[in-house]
Amino acid sequence: MDILRIATAGSVDDGKSTLIGRLLYETQSITRDKLEALDSASKRKGLDFLDLSLLTDGLIAEREQGITIDVAHIYFSTPRRKYIIADTPGHFEYTRNMVTGASNAKVSLILVDARHGVVEQTFRHFFISAMLRIPKVIVCVNKMDLVGYSQERFEEIKREFEAIAAQVQFEGQSIEFIPISSLYGVNVTKKSEEISWYTGPSLLETLEAMDDQIKVDSSQAARFPVQYVVRPKTEEYHDYRGYAGRVASGTFSVGDEVVVLPTGQQSKIATIERFNEQLEQAHARESVVLTLEKDIDVSRGNMLVKVGQEPVQHREFSAQVCWLDYQALTPGKTLLLQHGINDTKAKVLALEELIDVQSLEKSSSPSQLKLNEIGSIRLKVAKPVFADVYAENPANGAFILVDEFSHATVGVGFVHA
Repeated sequence: MDILRIATAGSVDDGKSTLIGRLLYETQSITRDKLEALDSASKRKGLDFLDLSLLTDGLIAEREQGITIDVAHIYFSTPRRKYIIADTPGHFEYTRNMVTGASNAKVSLILVDARHGVVEQTFRHFFISAMLRIPKVIVCVNKMDLVGYSQERFEEIKREFEAIAAQVQFEGQSIEFIPISSLYGVNVTKKSEEISWYTGPSLLETLEAMDDQIKVDSSQAARFPVQYVVRPKTEEYHDYRGYAGRVASGTFSVGDEVVVLPTGQQSKIATIERFNEQLEQAHARESVVLTLEKDIDVSRGNMLVKVGQEPVQHREFSAQVCWLDYQALTPGKTLLLQHGINDTKAKVLALEELIDVQSLEKSSSPSQLKLNEIGSIRLKVAKPVFADVYAENPANGAFILVDEFSHATVGVGFVHA
């Protein structure tokens, strides 16, 4: 069964948690005991309706403040597919959480309060969705009940959003707009008579109909990071040597000529195995064991790629970075760069620009990059990094930056040159 990963975004009080709670409730994904607990909690708050946002605000601080702070992953399913929703925070202070929560998403749900329209956080979250190359954006104009289900107001917000989206939308990224009321379940899982002028599908119908958008792009360059070398050394498999890992991108077939990075040795794929099954092909996101025709040296951390599809060997490169640490990033700082399962020392040669994600203004050569800020930096690494440009192959174009003393993750980066 397909799994569709979704990230929610929007400003505080736009109704993200209530929308997710509504999806869970109307797809019957809540157990009876949770429903009873939810009913009791809602009555204690003096409400005459179920406060569905309580289903996702897991932290005590979130319940007290009525906001989302940490990224929560919520699971539900329909007969069509499984869904994983990353409920990401709306506050500016938690932009870093939004970046990490949305990093694997194929769909970005951006909520807009129909009363307030497009605000600063709306554009910030759309910019991040574009930066992460999320192919599908669904703009849910929420709280339509508070504007009398006005078509005029919906169209006004749609025009405003499209005007700012045109500045950063990448080719292939699609945007849809749905008027909803998550509090009353209007257009969430089924069409509603309250908005008779809206002829499009409900939110869940839109998600269920998505096929082409979430298929893995098989045209991307094939990448297979080796995670483990399989050597049983039993009588039956005395000379067996297999390479276990997950196909990061592209497709590998039996007979493909491959190069081992960084050594540059070449061989052909002899077999592709999964448990006791012999495969002819392995596609992106599949975990398999490859064996090669030649007995060459391949170790954990090496990468197998097809001949003619080798990535650039980076010693020095530029990247877009979202800075996650309270201590600002400055030129000359040394960090650990982790790309896949490999890490190496990296030095920040320069801060090339700072991007104001609200106005899209760029400041050249800033002196520092502060918490939650996004900018471009130039890095020099101690060992070569075999990364692709993120826009061409996201699975092999991202990395994290780690403080070498505290071992805290302080930045997430996307290779762009």
